[in-house]
Amino acid sequence: MADVLTVAEYILSKTGYVSTMKLQKLAFYSNALSLVEYGTPLFPERFQAWVNGPVCRELFQAHRGKFIIGPGELGASPGGLARDARARACVDKTVDVLGDYEGNDLSSLTHAEDPWRDARRGCGERDRCDAVISDEDIRAFYSSPKCTNPLFLAA
Repeated sequence: MADVLTVAEYILSKTGYVSTMKLQKLAFYSNALSLVEYGTPLFPERFQAWVNGPVCRELFQAHRGKFIIGPGELGASPGGLARDARARACVDKTVDVLGDYEGNDLSSLTHAEDPWRDARRGCGERDRCDAVISDEDIRAFYSSPKCTNPLFLAA
């Protein structure tokens, strides 16, 4: 299993320079796709229900202080996924379907979906929250008929 920085670096190798918000959400959705399609996460690190949507703290620490980030800036090798066809397939599909969305659009998308909303239950709109979004909640929602996210509707 890869770590979140290796997956994020692979995302950047596909997208080029993006906002850190967009990178976080593409990593979240790549991981969610793996949970739905394969029943396992792409990496062991988890996402928390921050104000602007799901954020992986370990990835945040790697890009802290940056708004835009590009290939090679995380200190991980995108080639770290060379032997992991499943991980590459999840990232490739995520970038193909959601890659044209801006970070704010992806954040808005997560705000309309149950995993992030349920993890923030009891928090105000602008309250800090470090509640972990569970893999079980992610898998259940994105594989359910009520999910309208285009990534999970794509054939």
